[in-house]
Amino acid sequence: MAPSAITFLTVLAVLCSFFYVLFYISSRKHGKGKGEALPGPRPLPIIGNLHILGILPHQSLYHLAKKYGPMMSIRLGSVPTVVVSSPPVAEMFLKTHDAIFASRPKVQVLQSISNSQRGIAFTEHGPYWRSVRKICNMQLFTPSKIESFAPTRKEMLMHFTESLKEAATAKEVVNISKKLAEINGEMTLMMVLGPVKKYKEFNLMDLVEELTKIAGVFNLADFVPFLGAFDLQGIKASTRTLGEKLDYALEAVIDDHLQKKQDDFVGVLLTELDQTMNPNGDIMDRNSIKAIILDMIVGGSDTSAATLEWALSELIRHPRVMLKLQQELESIFGNKRIVEENDLPKLEYLDMVVRETLRLHPVAPLLVPRESIEDIVIDGYYIPKKSRVLVNIWAIGRDPNVWPNNVEEFSPERFIDSKIDLHGHDFELIPFGAGRRLCPGKKLGLITVKLILAQLVHCFDWELPDGMSPNELDMIENFGVSLPRKTNLRVKPIYRM
Repeated sequence: MAPSAITFLTVLAVLCSFFYVLFYISSRKHGKGKGEALPGPRPLPIIGNLHILGILPHQSLYHLAKKYGPMMSIRLGSVPTVVVSSPPVAEMFLKTHDAIFASRPKVQVLQSISNSQRGIAFTEHGPYWRSVRKICNMQLFTPSKIESFAPTRKEMLMHFTESLKEAATAKEVVNISKKLAEINGEMTLMMVLGPVKKYKEFNLMDLVEELTKIAGVFNLADFVPFLGAFDLQGIKASTRTLGEKLDYALEAVIDDHLQKKQDDFVGVLLTELDQTMNPNGDIMDRNSIKAIILDMIVGGSDTSAATLEWALSELIRHPRVMLKLQQELESIFGNKRIVEENDLPKLEYLDMVVRETLRLHPVAPLLVPRESIEDIVIDGYYIPKKSRVLVNIWAIGRDPNVWPNNVEEFSPERFIDSKIDLHGHDFELIPFGAGRRLCPGKKLGLITVKLILAQLVHCFDWELPDGMSPNELDMIENFGVSLPRKTNLRVKPIYRM
């Protein structure tokens, strides 16, 4: 390296360290007299505590919380961050002080896409977000709208079962992770966009999959802003190209719906086009609709598929639980080939299996990050405006104070006579979040997961390939936008009917 380059890097490092020290001292003074600083590990210059996160941040933060407590402070680059790891603390942030922590931080990947943060999941708190949330809750995720797609789900489930039956007849090993991603993606596209085939020319699901992969990368520019100009990881350039492709596909989707009325989610959204205006003058425009479409496709396919592959993995590892669930299904459905959606509320053990899966394998282990909109003191601790909040529900699911008996064991029976539900009221189990930012699609997501899982277990037994025993099945996680298995689940279906 040339001497001039070395000198430049040295000066840059010194300047960055100098400004970091100034920022650190300033932040300490700013909170002086308002409350104590939260406990946490000492940050390094520039990178803060980024180095301690590792490849599985939720696990690293879980172990760190054992030392510093269920409400601790870390610094991700220049971003002050609070990590929450227990139900009582989660309730303070997501219920008691929900209004203060209802916003979202800006993320470079989403800002690089033209419709950026104008959907519902990642939009900053404010009048525009409230108007979009109201539309989603009152128009898209109502019981009647969800019920209207039941025949479509049933038909697609029949085709899914037939494909697995053919594989069972041929004694094939199936990549069930891939098949679950396909069936969830197709169901989601059908509900959101209408008939799927006409949109295959855009490879929309491939584009969405690429987006989730890029968004799942830990982007240094989000935490050390001056690095954003250098695009060291190539994320900005990749996202810009992807954004153009997504924009082209989604524009075609909207144009098609404007020409012929369709009774799907996009059709409903188009009735609100240019009609919804909030006090700041923001309106529900085409960019809003494109952002909401992306939110629904990602939220409806990626997360459900991950939950299903974890559930099936645990059932294969625990034959006793598998048998008990099959017996419950037989008591309701007998020899019927298709699980009926309106019978799902009768399946109490299935509900326990799903709850236990989400306890051990939440698909968003740190939830979607929140951001404080003003300074606040909680339990005597000062938390400055623009602090990021990570709620580690993976850690909460392993809290021995909440789950005292064999916390790492997959045991659906722990929910017998339990009043803990999945609707954001009980902070011991909040896989869909809580408060204002509760996932609006949780009911649809639960129906999809239960329906497909019940079908898989009712119609098939499952064997691991090459004589592998259930105890040998790896359960390693892959951290990203969701938390799927690191390796795809490959199994042999055996038709039971």
